[in-house]
Amino acid sequence: MIKAVQKDDAFLTDLRGVGEGRDRLDIWWLGQSGFLLHWNGKNILLDPYLSDSLTLKYQGTAKPHIRMCERVVDPAKLQFMHYVTSSHVHTDHLDPDTLAPLFANNPGLKLILPLAHLREGMKRSGCSGERMGGLDAGQTFAEDEISFTAVPAAHETLQVDEEGHHLFLGYIVRAGPWTLYHSGDTVLYPGMAELLKPYAPDVSFLPINGTDPSRGVSGNMNAREAVWLAKNIDSKLTIPCHFHLFEFNTVEPDEFIETAQKEQVPIRVMQVGERLSLQL
Repeated sequence: MIKAVQKDDAFLTDLRGVGEGRDRLDIWWLGQSGFLLHWNGKNILLDPYLSDSLTLKYQGTAKPHIRMCERVVDPAKLQFMHYVTSSHVHTDHLDPDTLAPLFANNPGLKLILPLAHLREGMKRSGCSGERMGGLDAGQTFAEDEISFTAVPAAHETLQVDEEGHHLFLGYIVRAGPWTLYHSGDTVLYPGMAELLKPYAPDVSFLPINGTDPSRGVSGNMNAREAVWLAKNIDSKLTIPCHFHLFEFNTVEPDEFIETAQKEQVPIRVMQVGERLSLQL
C-alpha cells in the first residue's frame, strides 16, 4: 500500500494552515484524477474519489479494483468546500460515497458537471438542481473571481447524448489570476491542442495511464501523449494523474518524467496527500 504523504487530521491541519492571497495557489493531490485547490480563501475539489466504493463493488469479480494507495481524507471531514467538479459519470469521477457526505457538510457547495449528467449528479449528491452547475462544451459557470469553462474530452471518442450534450468534459478553471486545465479522462483528438493553446494554463492536470485493451483499460492519454499536449498548449507546469489508485489500471510515472525532461516540459510528479504551493 502506497502511504499518503499526509492524511486525515494531518491533512486537515495542513489545509487549514495555508496562507491566502490572490497570487498564491495551493494544490493537493487526492489520488487518481482528484485534486484540491485553495485560492484566496476558496476551496475547489476536482473530480475527487475519496471512498472504497469501487473496491467493494468489484470485489470477487473478474476485475477487482484493488486499491494501491491510502485514502487521504474522509470526505465527511472536509468542510468549507465551495466547488466540486465531475468530468464524467464514471464512479472514480462522480462518486456518490464522496459526494453525499461532502454536500451534507458543506451547505454552500456547488457541483460543476456535464449537463448530460445533471440528473445523475443530483441523485449521487442527494441535492437539488439549485446546487448543480451543469455545463456543455463552450459554456462557463462563474461566481466572483472563480470560473469553470467546459471543453470537450474524448474518453475514447467525443460523445454526445440525444440532445447533443457532451458526455465527457475537461475544465478550464480560473481563480483570480490563475488558469488551470483539468482534462478529465481523455485521449488526444483532432484540434485539441489548438482549442486549448489560447488558455496557456499555469497548471495542467493530465492522465498518463494510457490505453491497454489486454487489461481492460481505455480512454486516456499515455505518458508521451500527455507531454506532447502539455508542450503544445504552452502549459507552464503539468502534473500527471490517473495512476497509483487501482492495480489493474496504473503505470509508473518514469516514462512521463523522462519524456518531459527530453522535451523540456516543466512538470511536477506529486505524491498522494502532498501539497504544492505556487506563487506568481
